[in-house]
Amino acid sequence: MTDRALALVTGASSGIGEAFAHALAARGFDMIVVARRADRLASLAQRLHQTHGVEIRTVQADLATPKGIEETLRAVESSGRPLDLLINNAGVGSYGAFSGLEASRELQMVDLNVRAIVALTHHVLPRMIARGKGDIVQIASTTAFQPVPYMATYGATKAFVLHFSEAIAREVQGTGVRVLAVCPGHTPTEFQAVSGSARRSVRTTLQPAEQVVQEALDALDQGRHVVITGRPNRALAQVSRVLPRRSMTWVIGRGFKPR
Repeated sequence: MTDRALALVTGASSGIGEAFAHALAARGFDMIVVARRADRLASLAQRLHQTHGVEIRTVQADLATPKGIEETLRAVESSGRPLDLLINNAGVGSYGAFSGLEASRELQMVDLNVRAIVALTHHVLPRMIARGKGDIVQIASTTAFQPVPYMATYGATKAFVLHFSEAIAREVQGTGVRVLAVCPGHTPTEFQAVSGSARRSVRTTLQPAEQVVQEALDALDQGRHVVITGRPNRALAQVSRVLPRRSMTWVIGRGFKPR
């Protein structure tokens, strides 16, 4: 039986999730990595094992579906080990005026960005509290701080993640469990191409996924409840607190409007 800590990373096949997997492997974590693309997961697992000597279990699952959630939780339970860290990273976005988007895709986004996070958190949190230790990292976004025209559903799901995480972080104080909401800004990943948001009229400062992860892990080590990664993103979040909401929506709408 290994004495290494065990982490579950969702959306691990690319972007921020993959960067988390690399960073955690370097810290000596064994992992269960989850995504829809089995080939990428297999390649990631091989690289991490060869480089760091950690054990990686891959789970091909679509967390937007009840079956995908069940498969993931079954993998956690069948490991026979307590989970020390949950990285709820899997998420998807869409771009464009809400009235012109497909309802099915918007609902799938809610399932993945909200329902899956609630389900996984609810499963692992009582067990962590019972052990008196464990960490949960939820990936929100700077879009969580204000309404986002042309990414209306996505922004709303990330607002849920932020508020949900902050509330639970307060509830578990004193239990030995820590909960952190991470709010990245524009991170160059496949998200822009998949969501279509590369068509937005104004581009913001880029922050590599590796920097997002480093700031997130530093904030977790410090016991913080929320971290906005990147100095320009922190400044933008402060602006959203002082401008009237209608004015802020106008500003964000101008920035997100398709070119």
